[in-house]
Amino acid sequence: SPPRAEITRTSSVSSIRPCPPSPEQHMSAKRKTARQKLETSHPSHGRPFTIPRATQGSLSHATMIVPRPLDVEAAMRIPRKGQLITLTQIRAKLARAAGVDQCCPLTSGIFARLAAEAAEDDSRAGKKRITPWWRTIRDNGKLIDKFPGRGQVQAARLKLEGSTLKPGRGKQPPSVVAFESRLTKA
Repeated sequence: SPPRAEITRTSSVSSIRPCPPSPEQHMSAKRKTARQKLETSHPSHGRPFTIPRATQGSLSHATMIVPRPLDVEAAMRIPRKGQLITLTQIRAKLARAAGVDQCCPLTSGIFARLAAEAAEDDSRAGKKRITPWWRTIRDNGKLIDKFPGRGQVQAARLKLEGSTLKPGRGKQPPSVVAFESRLTKA
């Protein structure tokens, strides 16, 4: 159906504005997949900037980069079977490549989650070569509960690759035993 319009009259001037979408139109809008979100470019991604002194706070670095989502995914592909990589190693690699002091930890984590979701979507679509997102862990060796399966899928895949896991306490995710010796040189 054609878009609806609303005509308003203010004094002698008429204006035509599109009406907001009806609930039916809004619900029928297709959501972006994780892969589409990963492949979306943004002008601020990949561009170094200086952190204002007033907001440096705990960062204590002068220059930063907001990474490109596909760069985070590429860094997650570095470790081979039996190896691991931490989110901090990924950020350090991306910061070095950009020639800056730091890579944004917030967006890096978001893009890592998107890469994991996209890999799972790719796997369900029948692709054989996917990003090995389960090899990405936190700095303390804990699994990442924001990834698909809330840590359970990651744990199962790491066990298949020979990792020994220590159960987490309470709601904490499990951690990889002696993970330091398995970290890749990123």
